[in-house]
Amino acid sequence: MRRKFIGVLNGAIAAASYGTNPLFALPLYSGGIGVNSVLFYRYAFAVAIYWLWLKFVKKTSLKITRQEFFPLFIMAMFFSLSSLTLFEAFKYIEAGIACTILFIYPVLVAVIMALFFHEKITKTVVFSILLTSLGIILLYKGGNAGTSLNLHGVAVVFASALLYALYIVGVKNIKALKHIKTDKLSFYVMLFGLLIYIYNLKFCTQLQIINQPHLWLNAIALALFPTIISLETITVSIKLIGSTTTAILGALEPLTAIFFGVVVFHEQLTVRICIGVMLILTGVILIVTRNNIKKLCHHN
Repeated sequence: MRRKFIGVLNGAIAAASYGTNPLFALPLYSGGIGVNSVLFYRYAFAVAIYWLWLKFVKKTSLKITRQEFFPLFIMAMFFSLSSLTLFEAFKYIEAGIACTILFIYPVLVAVIMALFFHEKITKTVVFSILLTSLGIILLYKGGNAGTSLNLHGVAVVFASALLYALYIVGVKNIKALKHIKTDKLSFYVMLFGLLIYIYNLKFCTQLQIINQPHLWLNAIALALFPTIISLETITVSIKLIGSTTTAILGALEPLTAIFFGVVVFHEQLTVRICIGVMLILTGVILIVTRNNIKKLCHHN
């Protein structure tokens, strides 16, 4: 029971901390800092802090083989571009809704596994896809004052969810990555992912310098909460309660983003948006619990 409690607690912390992305990113945008600069600070601080944590606290060896390098680099590109597209979307649609649409990634994982790894598409998967699609349509029609959401913003978040789904499928299925410790994998994903922002900022010649103390705090918080704390706690959660239950707890991620969006940034919360969110969460929970439901049916 204690093991399960610690696992659930860590899973909840992981999801809620990832949902704080807009809480720390939006003030940086308001301070005139662009997407690439914001993400450069997020990844650079995260790499530095995480390296100190792994080296001196966890005493983890960071050696990798030549065979591990290329798959790690590709996975880092997927993960980092997923961050870039999500943060880009915050400019077009409300952060809470963006994070809810991002949460369709388990559905996309199921579809990719079916198309490329011959996993059977069950009625549950089809029903989940229909539910999440309907939820996104409701969110799309649920913008401020009944206006439609920015279609470009929706497409950008969908790209973010797809990239994250490709990252998850890759980490699960690429042989060279299966035996790498999760914290070491996370470190290299952040380190190689940082290269995208160094390149986009013309090797940091276009990096915007943060000149206000409260914005520095937001940048450091962005590295700590939705990055390091989220990665560390999700690792503990998966080990103790498994990836399925951890994925269900991931429902707290968009709910956290919507909570901060409404309370801190005064984003509008309509009945239509609430129904859309519930449909997406239901669709995703059906996807991540489908194997448990199957086992239960066979058992009975």
